[in-house]
Amino acid sequence: MSESFRRYLRGLPDFPDDLPDFDPAAAPADPAELFRQWLAEALAAGEPQPHACSLATVGANAQPSSRMLILKDIDDDGGWQIATSRTSRKGQELAANPRAALNFYWPLLGRQVRVAGGVLELSADASAADWDARPGADGGTNPDWQLYAVRPLEIEFWQARHDRRHIRHRYGGGPPGDVLDSPGSGSGLR
Repeated sequence: MSESFRRYLRGLPDFPDDLPDFDPAAAPADPAELFRQWLAEALAAGEPQPHACSLATVGANAQPSSRMLILKDIDDDGGWQIATSRTSRKGQELAANPRAALNFYWPLLGRQVRVAGGVLELSADASAADWDARPGADGGTNPDWQLYAVRPLEIEFWQARHDRRHIRHRYGGGPPGDVLDSPGSGSGLR
């Protein structure tokens, strides 16, 4: 059973026939600018919820966990904003270990963006404003709602290629455009 399931999985469709080009040498120095460009292209390509991402955290027991949520903003200080209840599992994990990774995946374009770094709690006023701005907000308050900012140490843009020589473009956590690693080939989703 396992071998036939493995063959089944390997036979599933991979990337679309038409993948966009990506030239890291032409990428902007600011990773947030490149992200906004890729997000707009994902939306134009028909990706549902292109602002959705996987949030990975690690609790006090060192057990990793991951779940989906949406990006709220990229602030002027370079923080990638997300929100959750402080009493949720992810809120408790962020309190125990304030580091996280975000992963955006746009399969129609064969693209991923990874963001990893420390996490800061934003102000009570910012958190309350985010709660009030949620769709269906009824004007009530939620004192457990917390807005966070992931302060990237690393941001990686990944573009799939049919020849499996996928392109990776990494920015470090220093000034915008601080490239840690030149783009090159690497393993893909398989």
